[in-house]
Parts: sequence; structure tokens; C-alpha cells
Amino acid sequence: MQDAVRGGKVYLVGAGLGGTQYLTQGAIAVLQTAEVVIYDALVDQDLLSLLPADCQQIWVGKRGGQPSVNQGDINRLLVQHCQAGKQVVRLKSGDPWIFGRIMSELQTLSRANCQFEVIPGLSAAIAGAGLAGIPLTEKSVSAGFFVMSGHQPGDWDWSVLSHLETLVILMGGRTLPQIIAHLLQTGKDPQTAIAVIKNAGRPHQQIWVGTLADMVEKTQTQSLSPAVIVIGAVVNQRIMSATSPLPLSGQTILVTRAADQASQFTALLTQAGATVLEMPALAITPPSDWQPLDQAIATLDRFDWVIFTSTNGVNFFYQRLKQQGLDSRALHGLKIAVVGKKTAKTLAQFGLQPDVIPPDFIADALVDQMPDSLQGSQILFPRVESGGRQQLVKDLQAQQAVVVEVPAYQSTC
Repeated sequence: MQDAVRGGKVYLVGAGLGGTQYLTQGAIAVLQTAEVVIYDALVDQDLLSLLPADCQQIWVGKRGGQPSVNQGDINRLLVQHCQAGKQVVRLKSGDPWIFGRIMSELQTLSRANCQFEVIPGLSAAIAGAGLAGIPLTEKSVSAGFFVMSGHQPGDWDWSVLSHLETLVILMGGRTLPQIIAHLLQTGKDPQTAIAVIKNAGRPHQQIWVGTLADMVEKTQTQSLSPAVIVIGAVVNQRIMSATSPLPLSGQTILVTRAADQASQFTALLTQAGATVLEMPALAITPPSDWQPLDQAIATLDRFDWVIFTSTNGVNFFYQRLKQQGLDSRALHGLKIAVVGKKTAKTLAQFGLQPDVIPPDFIADALVDQMPDSLQGSQILFPRVESGGRQQLVKDLQAQQAVVVEVPAYQSTC
């Protein structure tokens, strides 16, 4: 055999059944170094926040009844990027070995002599039931369980299945009426317990509990996909924690921050129970011309103060400082004023603490915290190129300070 493709490797990764809390450490590690990620429709968008900023993201669908990329094309994408020497992640919902259509991709990679590794994930078949408080193997009622696909219920021998203690059915949301009809026709007790768990492991998880006799009626107006269906006496053993609902449960919030700045805010909203959609409306980029900032850095010794009103100002200022072979020692002798704890935290990453930070996190409040007299003080203000609000500059100039504004970054659409 030929040597494996040099450098390139494909990781077939189980994405679990929700946010990053259901990922394995192995999955997190490869996502954080991925150069290309090819992901399915059911993969939680929060997981994409772990990817490097320059990682190429390719959506391929793979959800029943909805548009998706042909499996042959997906196979070719995997080989193409692997042979280009890339670290490729094929991200699949749940566990790739459980209804993950993994064999076609593995066989294609093997024939192309591409290196690959499978990183298993939490399957909804097991974890979905657990998150609904259902013990699949409670010894008093269930010695085991059978996991099956509900995609084509007519293909199964229901005379056998109806005698099993516990059934776990994936991909059965749209065929639930047929599944129940088959069980009843083959002698299953109409009072057998059943639970339907939609969006298991996500903030908007929903659970319907009933019997084979009434579940179709209970769910007939609902869209159930993606669902985990559990049938058997174990459903009656269900125990849920008596926790209070999170304050943002049931709320969907659109976050329009720049992609590299949205993740922390998104995490806080998610922890409060919200479903978060990220749609970046801004991009933070270098200024159109570095010369004004470069000139200011070259003459830092003439300034008394430097003001930062955002983390962007700090990061781009230090990026340019490093470009000129300098570090935080270049600010020796200058006093530093910042707006906001987050800006101060970013500054601390470079080993500096601000001399002034107002209790109110707005630029207009900064002047009230400055020394009584700024007359003749030279103040450097690296800021967004568009200028933004001018009240801070006007207030400083009213105290007869000399303010030098230089563009440090742009905020663009």
C-alpha cells in the first residue's frame, strides 16, 4: 500500500446531543485545532464556537426530509481536504457509530489511503432518556433495552418487538402513529407507558409522557423531530429534579455581535436557559491606514495618558506595538484610563493595571474620574476609525487637555 496521505487526517467526531457540555475532551481537542469542519444539520451551533477563526465550515444537512448534500459528495469532500494536508473534522450528531452512516465514509477514506480516527460521542438513545429522568435498565422492570430506527417501521418484525420490555426508537417522530399501530396490532397493552423526548439535551427540550392509547392524540399537533421515543414500564420510573425554571427558559435571543466576541455573551444567555441564535452583523478589522497609530507609538514619550474604551482598542494597539518590536514597557511613565471591567481584564493580559476606571461602564463617565486638572495634558486615544460618540473628547478638551485620536480598528458590516 502507498504511504498514508502526509499531514492530512480526518476525525469522525460524535457531537453528542446538545451544547459543549455533552462533548468529550477528545472531541473538544480536535475541534480547537480543526482546519476544515464538515457538519450535519442537527449539530448544535454552539459547538462551532470552539473552532479556530480561520477554520473552513461546510454544512452538509443530513436531516430526514430536508435538503442535504449527497453522501457521495460528502465522501469526496473528506478525501479532497485530507489529501490537501488538512486536519478535517466530520462532525456528526450523537455518536457516529449509532445510525451515523459512518461506514460509507470510513470505506471511502480507507480506499483513498487517508488517515482517520473515530471519536465516539454521547448517543441520544441513552443520554436522551437519562436527561428525561428515565432509567432504561431499572432492574425491577427492565433487564435491557433495544435501540432501533423508526425511519421505516414497516421493515421490522413487530410480533417480536412487542414482547420486549423496553424499546428506544430514534428517528421516529414522523412515524409515531405507525409505530404505535404496529405495537397494538401485535398485542402490546394499550396502557404501556411511552415518552417522547424532543431536542434532548438542549435548552428547549420537551417531553410528552403517556400511553400507547393516548400518545398520538397528545402529540398530533406537534412537530416531534428530532425525538427519542422510549416505550416500556421504565417510563413510569421517571424521576426529574425539582429545579426552578431558568429565568430565560423558552426565550430565543438573536446575538448580532462580531463572531469572535459573541461566545462569552452567548454562554451567559444559554446558562440562563435561553436558546441563542448567533448572526454576526459586524466584523472587527484593522484600520484602513496604520500610519497614525504607528506614529503615535513611535512618540509615546510625549503623552501623559492613554485611554482605551474597548477591548478592541487594547488588542489592536498591542498588536501594533508588537509589530514594532515593543511590549508593555513602552508605556512606562504613561497613566492609563479604561472604560469597563472587560477592557481592564484585556489590559491585564498584557501585565498592566489601569490608573482610572469609572464605576459606570460608559465613556462619558470617564472624565469625572480623571484628576481635577488636565490642562495641557497630552492624551492618546486609540479608537474605532469611524470615531463614534465625541462626548468624551469634548469633555476632555473642555478641561484644556490635548486629545490625539488615532484609528486602531474598524467596525464594519
